[in-house]
Amino acid sequence: MRSKLIAVAIAAGLGVSSFTAAAAPQRTTPAASSSEIELLKAQLSALQAKVDELEQRTDAQSEINVSTGQAVEKATSVTAASDKKFAALEKAVNNTTLSGRMYFDVTSIDQKNSDTGKTNASGLGIDVKRFYLGVDHKFNDIWSMNLTTDFNYVSNDGETNLFVKKAYVQGKFDQAAVFRIGSADMPWIPFVENYYGLRYVEPTTTDRLKYANSADWGLHLGGDIGAGKSLNYAVSVVNGNGYKNPGRSKGVDVEGRVGFVPFENMVVAVGGYSGHRGQETQLTDAQNTAQRGDLLVAYASDAFRLGAEYFTAKNWNNVLTTSTDKADGYSVWGSVAIADGVNLFARYDNAKLSKTLDSANKDVYYNAGVEFQVTKGFKLAGVWKHEKADKSVGTPAPLHVQNVKTNEIGVFGEVRF
Repeated sequence: MRSKLIAVAIAAGLGVSSFTAAAAPQRTTPAASSSEIELLKAQLSALQAKVDELEQRTDAQSEINVSTGQAVEKATSVTAASDKKFAALEKAVNNTTLSGRMYFDVTSIDQKNSDTGKTNASGLGIDVKRFYLGVDHKFNDIWSMNLTTDFNYVSNDGETNLFVKKAYVQGKFDQAAVFRIGSADMPWIPFVENYYGLRYVEPTTTDRLKYANSADWGLHLGGDIGAGKSLNYAVSVVNGNGYKNPGRSKGVDVEGRVGFVPFENMVVAVGGYSGHRGQETQLTDAQNTAQRGDLLVAYASDAFRLGAEYFTAKNWNNVLTTSTDKADGYSVWGSVAIADGVNLFARYDNAKLSKTLDSANKDVYYNAGVEFQVTKGFKLAGVWKHEKADKSVGTPAPLHVQNVKTNEIGVFGEVRF
């Protein structure tokens, strides 16, 4: 617009000049005046053409500027969206952790049945007893979730299996109130394992003899109470058949634990279980209620560990039978550090598995070995184990006592991250 005004002003000036020149009488002829006017018109026309060309260039440049601005705005928007997605991904990664644990062994087993001689369990072999892979994700300071898979080998079907051991949502409202929904650790076995410290060598006595579950599906509540966490508790209301079988039952089972910590590294805990172990359904009535009582006294530090566990059970394997039975047993263990990363350990278990129906049904187990901390997260142990299991057999009577003796020697290992 400014260019047009300048051009008009110039044209006006030239017009005035031409009229002034035309008014002058000296040396001017009509033909000359006409030529000058035509020349001025041509100059004005050329000037107008240049003004139009300049205006077109200005409009084109404006369109380019608008397009460039739109492109920059779009690129900025895409970058902002990408940054937002990257920030969300980074947050998800930072709030998610992976963990793993593997128990393995290379051993030689010599197992003999007093009636039939050596069994098929005898021989040299490599076993991966357990492989856990876990994913933890934290939504905020209260809510989180966990998924842990369990790989193991089942001897009675000769196949490896993959299970979901833990799958729960957790709400940590306080150190004294941690709530979980789903399959999670039960109150007793994992708690004892923390003080025992050699789960990869052998499960604790209630786990080894199948008188408890390490995890189950249900509702779980626990936490630490008091200054210095002097008290702890856990209670679970579960289906009762263990994490491998999440099937629905007619009722629910309850397991609980209360622990007292008189001083650092020391604990005295009592626990109990009551229910039908998931065996009572709408079409199958339970005849008896399975019950179990537990006691633990243990000390665990880097220098040494010492502990004793006792359990008593009633009708644990007689939920659906009219007959009743009782069982009890105990386990004592200890380990001591003899050098940096080297520990000597030993354990002794003794259990009466059918005090009412078969007084000969007993199990005696012990082990001894040396543990080496190869590196962080990697342990190896040279171990010798012995077990003697007795029970009454024979149909029809008279019955006789059959025993199965198992000796195992080899290397056991744990890898965790």
